[in-house]
Amino acid sequence: MSVPTDQPAIIERQHFQRLIDALIRKGYRVIGPVVRDGAIVYDELAALDDLPQGWTDEQDGGVYRLKRRADDALFGYAVGPHSWKKFLHPPHLRLWQARRNADGAEFTAETEPPPRFAFIGVRSCELHAIAIQDKVFLQGSYVDPTYQARREQAFIVAVNCGQAGGTCFCVSMNTGPQATFGFDLALTEVIEGDRHYFVAEAGTDRGAELLRELSARQAGDEERRQAAQTVARTAQQMGRTMDTHDIKALLYRNHEHPRWDDVANRCLTCANCTMVCPTCFCTTVEDTTNLTGEHAERWRRWDSCFTLDFSYIHGGSVRVSTKARYRQWMTHKLASWIDQFGTSGCVGCGRCITWCPVGIDITEEVRAIRESEAEQ
Repeated sequence: MSVPTDQPAIIERQHFQRLIDALIRKGYRVIGPVVRDGAIVYDELAALDDLPQGWTDEQDGGVYRLKRRADDALFGYAVGPHSWKKFLHPPHLRLWQARRNADGAEFTAETEPPPRFAFIGVRSCELHAIAIQDKVFLQGSYVDPTYQARREQAFIVAVNCGQAGGTCFCVSMNTGPQATFGFDLALTEVIEGDRHYFVAEAGTDRGAELLRELSARQAGDEERRQAAQTVARTAQQMGRTMDTHDIKALLYRNHEHPRWDDVANRCLTCANCTMVCPTCFCTTVEDTTNLTGEHAERWRRWDSCFTLDFSYIHGGSVRVSTKARYRQWMTHKLASWIDQFGTSGCVGCGRCITWCPVGIDITEEVRAIRESEAEQ
């Protein structure tokens, strides 16, 4: 007999393929973690064997490497360089095409239907990041139609973290490691002796329907206890911490702090931090034409506040120095974002620390400013 949909259920590891198959039958493109080019990235899944079984990641400032685990966990890693915004807010998007004709030009808008994604392996911090982007793209005066169409159709299978990364600080940001909202299904992976299973919780009617299709049985008390212990253990493993008390006022008070000069001497303005960040949303628009001048296209592409051209207006760039650009990013992320959207723009995933080539650490920058102020 299948489990009541308001109770946690058990999906055995050997039955996980049924979950993937069920989503594919429903017409979803299933996206999840895969090992490629020395990293765990998000790409299309067709089979259980596509998942990073037995792999984990070691992360520190400017350091990322994969290594083998002692078990066959499917989700035994933290997060890689990709975030789900790659699929909901694509890095390259053609807005329209134009072709010269006898009457001048004919414009064609992009009308291709949006893909229906099913995301597997979404971490709690990433659910918070998606919720933040929902505020940016769906709840303001102007709704982004591309984001809206992709977001409304997305099916989300969250996975509670069983291991924290060396740069994770989601506990400090109250964004993890356990998923509490924003999912259709939430899984906790448990490896206990010879047993390997997932405790599944439905978060929506769609998730409950999928559990019924899988004929999952109700989780026992011991299985639920093991899942809870897994998450609790992860919460004690954070590689970083950030004191967020009064952080908005702290940064506003220290606009001219000497620490900005210190970080500017190290920052390469490469924009890695904004590209891997799951909440950064800056874009630019580019027009292209072919050599004959007969065909033109307009594209939206990801951009970064770290590029000199991003703040360019007539007469020059507003933020010429590295100091000004790093200060803009960090102050926006942790302070003025709160004024704009009612929430911090940081979810504590640690990607900006890991993928910074020189290991600049946002938690350390906040700590340095706070400690110097306390010494005054």
